[in-house]
Amino acid sequence: MAVLPPTYLVFKVRRHEPELVAPAKPTPQECKQLSDIDDQEGHRFQIRGLHFYRSNPLMLGIDPARVIREALAAALVFYYPYAGRLREGPNGKLMVDCTGEGVLFVEADADVTLEEFGGAIYPPFPCFEELLYEVHGSNHLLNCPLLQIQVTRLKCGGFIFAHRFNHTMSDAVGLIQFMSAMGEMARGALAPSTPPVWERHLLNARDPPVITCLHHEYDHTTTINRAITPTDKLVHRSFFFGPTQVSALRRFVPDNFRCSTLDILTACLWRCRTKALELGSNEDVRLILIVNARAKFNPPLPSGFYGNTLGFPAALTSAGKLCQNPLKYGIELVKEAKAKVTEEYMKSAADLMVIRGRPNVNTSIQSFIASDLTRARFREVDFGWDEAEFGGPANALELISFYIPSKNKEGEEGIVVPVCLPVPVMERFTKQLDGMLKDNAAAAGVI
Repeated sequence: MAVLPPTYLVFKVRRHEPELVAPAKPTPQECKQLSDIDDQEGHRFQIRGLHFYRSNPLMLGIDPARVIREALAAALVFYYPYAGRLREGPNGKLMVDCTGEGVLFVEADADVTLEEFGGAIYPPFPCFEELLYEVHGSNHLLNCPLLQIQVTRLKCGGFIFAHRFNHTMSDAVGLIQFMSAMGEMARGALAPSTPPVWERHLLNARDPPVITCLHHEYDHTTTINRAITPTDKLVHRSFFFGPTQVSALRRFVPDNFRCSTLDILTACLWRCRTKALELGSNEDVRLILIVNARAKFNPPLPSGFYGNTLGFPAALTSAGKLCQNPLKYGIELVKEAKAKVTEEYMKSAADLMVIRGRPNVNTSIQSFIASDLTRARFREVDFGWDEAEFGGPANALELISFYIPSKNKEGEEGIVVPVCLPVPVMERFTKQLDGMLKDNAAAAGVI
């Protein structure tokens, strides 16, 4: 196994006092309802991410914190709901009170260089809590800033852009649209090249609502439901899949069977995770995919729409069937789940939210949730220092793994997958994955 050592880097961060950055100009004072896709229980949490930027000779002497603070204020003129606060109305309906109070902003300096993070940058990140300082009382769902940004200058002239945002406001595509607008303003634009569009009513439930599709993702009636308990010690590891690892996994796929690299990777991870959990052969296991449904609508959603357009199609089988059948069986389930996401499926999901009171997806430990961010363009966000060395989520969540485009220390492009599991399960998961990749030198890069 090509193992990259964990980063045990320790450094100090000196932070300025947190401040609120308001829109640079007056903005409308109004309330805007979120869609029925936006405000479901599965979106009512905070997502944290990081961008690492190298020093740029053309930007010597220019303070990235100042540039980004000013760009944020300018972008908020157009994306002014981000400067507001969430309120909850009747029946749990969420809305944005566009108060113009602002986004939480922290400026900081760290006594470390980008090179000290190693030849490759992946989650989990050392001293993350210093790179994104959680201001006390700021991370509640309601009546709190919807976005926090921390810019930490490094000794080498590079910097780290860390963020925390309320998922009810946007999905990854919408967030990157906003960050890209900040980048354009930082580079001198007077307005975003893609004007933002609210129009959240386009993803509201129908009148009357009617559930027309099967939604295993919101089904909580499985054979046995096990949850990760507070006493479980969780560990974060990341796995790198480049051309060598992907070729090794393709050995398990028939030559005439059409499937994508991500189909194979998802089936492999789901299978290895299920084996590592040591479930009974008749216990239900569930794969939930996080799918961008923007392209499924006719007529299309407006260009510039930055709300959540995520579907959560699920595949359901037993642990025995998944682990005892050839990998092709799992791949077929992955493909079938993806194919469920249509315009009608999204309308049915919105209707389900209203009828069933906005339930969460199944969050038992038997559920594996995979989010493909390979096309989200996190690294392309440019504040004037060129593209980021790394851009993406700060870590995996308890049940969610992200597929993040990245490079290994040799500069080889691939996909990084952070995973979070209880310690003994992670050990078994790593062994299972290594077993599938052991042919020749094909081993997952574990950080």
